[in-house]
Amino acid sequence: MTITPGSAPKQRALSPSFTSTKLGYRYEMITGVHTLVYADEPDVARSFFRDVLGWPNVDAHGGWLIFKTGPSELGVHPTSDERQGSWSTDPHHEITLMCDDIRATVAELSARGAEFSGDVQDQGFGLTASMKVPGAGEMTVYQPKHAVAYDL
Repeated sequence: MTITPGSAPKQRALSPSFTSTKLGYRYEMITGVHTLVYADEPDVARSFFRDVLGWPNVDAHGGWLIFKTGPSELGVHPTSDERQGSWSTDPHHEITLMCDDIRATVAELSARGAEFSGDVQDQGFGLTASMKVPGAGEMTVYQPKHAVAYDL
């Protein structure tokens, strides 16, 4: 991407670690997080995100929907921890959907046709529920008990 003076992208209040003074003005280097869901039945999964979750979307090409997901944040977790009972996992990535009231969210999504595998669980860091995504496995919905970063 070539940026020329007078055509700078939108300027936002940013931490210096996310800005550059290239060409004499500040611009945002990272503009968002693009999350990927790999599905055995992508059309079914896309319909779920569009129709059940009601997420706005654009058609990138031929029915390949890209969804607006709203605010996001990124947490980096260890692959093992000896302090809370010995556990470990391979390095991997996970998607969780955050909400303010998990019981109301589960009830509303269930009324729209979403299915959950089990009841709401208290995990310490927050309340969680495992939602089935047709054609794409399960995704955690959670109400955090900790401070959040998506509104910074």
